[in-house]
Amino acid sequence: MSTVLQMLDRSRAEGRKLLAVLIDPDQAQDAERLERTIQNACMAKADLMFVGGSLLMTDAFDACVKRVKELSDRPVVLFPGSPAQLSAHADAVLFLSLISGRNAELLIGHHVTAAPRVKALGIEAIPTGYMLVDGGRATTAHYVSQTSPIPHDKPGIAACTALAGEMLGMRTMYMDTGSGAKKTVSAEMTAAVRASVSCPIIVGGGIRDAATARLLCDAGADVIVVGTAVEEDPETVFALSEAVHG
Repeated sequence: MSTVLQMLDRSRAEGRKLLAVLIDPDQAQDAERLERTIQNACMAKADLMFVGGSLLMTDAFDACVKRVKELSDRPVVLFPGSPAQLSAHADAVLFLSLISGRNAELLIGHHVTAAPRVKALGIEAIPTGYMLVDGGRATTAHYVSQTSPIPHDKPGIAACTALAGEMLGMRTMYMDTGSGAKKTVSAEMTAAVRASVSCPIIVGGGIRDAATARLLCDAGADVIVVGTAVEEDPETVFALSEAVHG
């Protein structure tokens, strides 16, 4: 069985774009709505299910991951906001290093704590350079990480940051403006990062319509992540999937 990273690398090599639906465990307490969201994602042929959040208000993370795995026939990938957000029910975890900031705990500190448990759980760890980008408003991710995002109009900073991350051995780059952002990463920044690295690029935050998703794919994004838009309207995943896969 191929790993999730192999899936990402293969899709990048073949020029296929992927759609990931992000499930926030705090928003997944409505069992009926969660089931509808995942069923729609699978029917729309979303490629990946991400689970995680910057700040969890419930203790139902593991139960949420288990339920997503039960309902979905897609790989379930953890998008953890802390070392506590780990589960044996997942297929993989984005092993995130916040390379856009200078908070040592999020560059390496939490990883030291999480690594033994990730190994014990037996889930795939995907080394990921995580870059927070200004999305027009302060988000929970900005506050919790205690870091300043990359300015929205500075694609050069993002390109150099991603290049450094790839040189350090990271296998994917994730640019994110955070949940509920007013705007997403720009096409110009996405294109600049695409020109600087060869690894798969994941883009999320503020993507609410098919046109934006397609624009980012055309600019060089390999994986488009949608969360809030699908939470608010589970039916919108069909148009987003068509745009990404089109």
